Amino acid sequence: MISIKPEKIRNILVIRKHNQIGDILVSVPMYYALKKYFPFAEITLLASKTNYPIPFKDLNPYIDEVIIYEKSNINQQLQLIKNLRQKKFDLAIVPSTIRFSSTSNIISFLAGIKYRIGINKVDNQRNKFSFLLNIKQDFQWGSKKTHQTFRNLEVIEQINCKITISEALNNTFKLSHDEKIEAKELLKSAFSQSQVLIGLHPGAGKIDNIWDWKNFFEVSKFLYQRWKSKFLITSGATDKIVIEKIKEAFISEGIPFLIIDNYPVRKLAALINECDLFISNDTGVMHIAGLTETILISLFRKDKAYEWAPIGKNKFIIESPDQNINSITWKKVSELADKLLLLKSFRKD
Repeated sequence: MISIKPEKIRNILVIRKHNQIGDILVSVPMYYALKKYFPFAEITLLASKTNYPIPFKDLNPYIDEVIIYEKSNINQQLQLIKNLRQKKFDLAIVPSTIRFSSTSNIISFLAGIKYRIGINKVDNQRNKFSFLLNIKQDFQWGSKKTHQTFRNLEVIEQINCKITISEALNNTFKLSHDEKIEAKELLKSAFSQSQVLIGLHPGAGKIDNIWDWKNFFEVSKFLYQRWKSKFLITSGATDKIVIEKIKEAFISEGIPFLIIDNYPVRKLAALINECDLFISNDTGVMHIAGLTETILISLFRKDKAYEWAPIGKNKFIIESPDQNINSITWKKVSELADKLLLLKSFRKD
């Protein structure tokens, strides 16, 4: 473990190849820890281009600047290196917690950064470009079933940058009073009666993570009959087909619902926060729901939950017995949802 004097660090570069919404949210505690231990430093994230805009600062309040790069041609890459060298970064973090990126290691070296922190080896897999890092060690994340949040934190513990578990779980974005009021008013205008509100996110960015929409519908029918509930259905850019099918099914059964399509992250979080229960596939919206006070049921394929499931109070998982997400039965989800609603001693106004 190496200690670096906080006053010596004014400019930190974090190089992450994977920056989908879930990836960002599980890494927020790492940025908080860097800000805590290096209070004089600004943090810049160097991120790969994604298929849709990512609201980095809405998700992570500890990032000062974001640089998006593309591996398109050699001239652009050389210009990127030149720009990074001009910024005179003191410290680079290469948290390869998902998979190794040779590009990230090369950039940290060519940018001329004095301290380059990363990973030498994970379980039996060696980082072939770890020789470009000068602070690195081996990790046993797979064998120890380490959650992504703590993988990120363990990388920076190499420079004695540590926080408590409580800090790791409680330093994410917080909803303001006005944001909560706005969400309440929207729901009040959408639903005339004060009923149990259940949120659903039936889509996902990865096809393998999508529980069949018919299962979501069967769960919804059961809960509507049991609780006379209303439903908030959240949707992203890739979910249109699934949402249309669920919409038709809900209309045919006369089940009250509201579809929220492509809402900004904070407004989406405020609406989910008003739900009595939220049921989601393993995807970005699940991670957003994981930051709220709402009871959450997350659906996972086998051996995925230990690494990605939201952690904290009122967060529950159901994992399939194999790699087929649809091996989870709708009755199993319905039973857990019903038990959680029965245990809930109050309903939100």
